[in-house]
Amino acid sequence: MVRGKTQMKRIENATSRQVTFSKRRNGLLKKAFELSVLCDAEVALIIFSPRGKLCEFASSSMEEVINRYRNHVKDVQTENSVTEEDVQWQHLRQETESMGNKIKVLELAKRKLLGQGLGSSTIEELQEIEHQLEKSICTIRARKMQVYNEQVEELRAKEKLLASQNAMLSGKCLARTKEMIEERRANFQTMNNGESSDVETGLFIGLHENRTRQERPK
Repeated sequence: MVRGKTQMKRIENATSRQVTFSKRRNGLLKKAFELSVLCDAEVALIIFSPRGKLCEFASSSMEEVINRYRNHVKDVQTENSVTEEDVQWQHLRQETESMGNKIKVLELAKRKLLGQGLGSSTIEELQEIEHQLEKSICTIRARKMQVYNEQVEELRAKEKLLASQNAMLSGKCLARTKEMIEERRANFQTMNNGESSDVETGLFIGLHENRTRQERPK
């Protein structure tokens, strides 16, 4: 009788599941034992049943095998961490070298734009430098015109402000001048009125003869 292929999924029937677990557990323990004997391998096997029952096998000591496993894992993690640090260091070194090369290229381009180190330049490179300079000059001129216009607008605003302040001060000065003139007129009239009342005129009303007689000494 040919056995059918077992489907790899959970067995729903509890009895069938327990029977299958017992058979395969025993087979796994037998294989572990055979592997340790035939190949002289250090084998440790730990199994927990669905109900939590422990089943284990060790070719020597379970504790020794577990300690050996932990030390091995620790060493592997240490090696991997060192490797990652080396990779990061290599990456940083490559980035540093790349940045250094870019800085050298920029410094060379700067020198050429300043007219230095042009002896080894080809005609195409010289034309490219000329084009860059012309473009830079256009940009500089545009910025210069923008700054000039901004300064003109600022000066015009200041001119309007000063004109407004000047008009306000002129109005105040004119008003103050009128007040001073009115004050001087009032003071002058007051002084004239006082002098007219205090001065004796010496006028005599009557005939000329009587005035002469009265003026003669007795």
